[in-house]
Formats: sequence, C-alpha cells, structure tokens
Amino acid sequence: MVLAYEPIWAIGTGKVAHPEEAEKAQEFCRKVVGELWGDEAAGELVIQYGGSVKPGNAAELLKEPDIDGLLVGGASLSPESFHHIIQAIVGVS
Repeated sequence: MVLAYEPIWAIGTGKVAHPEEAEKAQEFCRKVVGELWGDEAAGELVIQYGGSVKPGNAAELLKEPDIDGLLVGGASLSPESFHHIIQAIVGVS
C-alpha cells in the first residue's frame, strides 16, 4: 500500500513542513497502520510526503526515516525544477 500525506495547510500555499514535523506525521501514519493491520503491514507501507516539495527541500525530507518518497506537485511542471528534485533524490539514496 502507498499512502500520500500532505498537510492541509500546505495545499496550494507554497509552505512546506519542516522535515522533523513531516517525519512525526509520517511516523503517526505508520503507527496507525500497525495498530490496525499489524507490524508487517506497517513495515511494508510506503509513505510519500507532499506539500510544496522543491529542489531545495527534497533531500532533507527524504533523510527522515518514515518518508519513503515525495508527492511532487507544482514543481513537476518545470522540467528544470523536477530534474533538480530527482538529483536530490539520487543524492540521498
């Protein structure tokens, strides 16, 4: 299962959660899945963070242990911006 999390206050605002704040939300989501369907399901869950992902914050977000990927919105409309996000991801991997 893949879960995408985006704070309501980030939708269309250009604001991004601090990596630690995003991690806490992702960790909570994984915990709830574990409580409902067990540790195995929680461990296999892929959680993506969305909310004003940009080249300048992608790598920091991906350093958090419960952020498995990124849900890129407006930044994906610019090939150059999207390319820089991909470079950030490759640099973290």
